[in-house]
Parts: sequence; C-alpha cells; structure tokens
Amino acid sequence: MRKVVLPGGSGFLGEALADYLIARGYEVVILTRSSSRGESPRRYVQWDGKTRGDWVREISGSTAVVNFTGKSVNCIYTPKNKQEILQSRLDSVGVLHDVIKSSDDPPNAFIQAGSLAIFGDTTDVCDETAPHGTGFSVDVCQRWEEAFFSQEHIGTRRVLLRIGFALGKNGGALEPLRKLANRRLGGTVGSGKQYISWIHLDDLNEMFLTVIEQEEFEGIFNATGPSPVTNKEFMKTLRSVLNKGWSPKAPTPLVKLGAYVIMRAAPELALTGRRCVPDRFLRRGFTFRYMNLEQALQEIINE
Repeated sequence: MRKVVLPGGSGFLGEALADYLIARGYEVVILTRSSSRGESPRRYVQWDGKTRGDWVREISGSTAVVNFTGKSVNCIYTPKNKQEILQSRLDSVGVLHDVIKSSDDPPNAFIQAGSLAIFGDTTDVCDETAPHGTGFSVDVCQRWEEAFFSQEHIGTRRVLLRIGFALGKNGGALEPLRKLANRRLGGTVGSGKQYISWIHLDDLNEMFLTVIEQEEFEGIFNATGPSPVTNKEFMKTLRSVLNKGWSPKAPTPLVKLGAYVIMRAAPELALTGRRCVPDRFLRRGFTFRYMNLEQALQEIINE
C-alpha cells in the first residue's frame, strides 16, 4: 500500500485530504502533537514539529510528505503570536528537510501547503509570477517559501501549493461566514471590493493527488479556483444559497472592533483579499469540477 505522511494534518484540510487519499487506496499517517493512535489505513503519530523522534521512521519508503504544519493565523497579531506563526513554519520545514536528506528510502515528493497571502492585498490578477505584496503575512510567506526551497533532495520533488479560500463541509473557512449569514449578519464586509480566491475542497484534494502522483509537477502552484469573486459577490451568493434576504453591511470600523473583541483575530483576514488564478494547473490541463461559486456552495450546504 502506498503511504502519504501528513505532518500537521489533524486540521480541516489535512483530515479532508486523508479521507480523499484513503478512498483511493493510500495509507495515511498524520503527524500530530497528540499521542499516537489508530491503525492502518489511517494512523496518528506523535511529533513536536521541530525535532526528531519515533515519527522519523514513517518518512522512509513513503510516497509523499505533505506538510500542513503551522500555528493558525486566525489570531491577534501580537509579537508572541507573530513569532510562533513564523517559527512553527520554519521549524517544521527544517526538520523535514533534514529527515528526508538522511533517509535511506526518501519520499518521491515533498509537498508544502503554502498560502496565497504572499501576494498581499491586491485586486490585480495574480498568477504564480505576480509580484509579492507587503506586510507581516507576506514576510512570513516569503521566508517560509525560501526555507522550503533552500534544500534539494535526490529523487524527491519539491512542490509548494499556495492555497486559496477552501470551501468544504463541516468546518474550514466557510463555517464562520455561514453562521453570520444564518443570523442575518452576512452582509458585505468592509468595502466589499476585496477579492476571495476560493476553491472547492474536492478540487483542492484532487490538486494534492495530482502533484503526489504526477512526476512533472514541481515548483510553485496557485492552488485556487479559476473564478475569484469580490467579497460583496461572495456574501450575496452565500445568502442566496442559504435562502437569506438582505443583510446589513459591516463597515470597516465595525469589522475591526468585532475582530479584536469578539473573534480575537486580526481584522486583516476579513478586510484584505487577492485575485489569484491557478495558471500553472490550467496550463497542465487540470480540470475543475467547481468553477461556479453558487454551484459549489449548493453542493456543500444543500446536498
């Protein structure tokens, strides 16, 4: 049985990918800070995200390593949180590079789950070659990507997927917006002109499977859908799918207050956006199942 190792894979995206891979005949090992448990085809093995341990033996002979590790950015950007956001990403990349380099039977691919936040806050169309933005999130992404590509491995491809706003059932980025809309609070956020580069979770998982299995995939790819929309359009479509009528707008000052006081998160997560397209996937013939936002939301919410 082919095996894929998912460091930091106990979150929404990692667990969804684990299910997707298992359904296609893979064994999946999730590296997590909790205690080891489970049996094949899904096992949880303990690691701390920065040092060697018993988990090292899982890397040798694996088909791929897909790294999801990193402190959540859904927090207030205090100096302490900023340092943990950056260091958790650099530490995991560093120790995985070291283990792969010393492995007798290294994986065919080392895949890193990255972020479209590297493009900053922009309404310009961004393919993989677009200029980077400015700010804390951009700096983290740049240092993260530099660390990932700083080491090469014989026989192990390196692929980094800059992931967009992933839409799926039972959690993820959609869940808080869905709750707001259900409470008649799903109006336009801020100016509403900021773009959301969304992707259905099934398409994202198929992207992961593609780069795991196809040897020609190497380097950086935007892992998002081909049809980004503005926040205003996104919220309007979400309300329509939920059969909710008009909702009041959330002006920028109110969003900032709610983010800090209620959500305990940085308001930039809601007030900034980017208009990204998956150019390299499209040029390689990748086929999306969900290119229409309303169709994607209908499948997630009503089916």
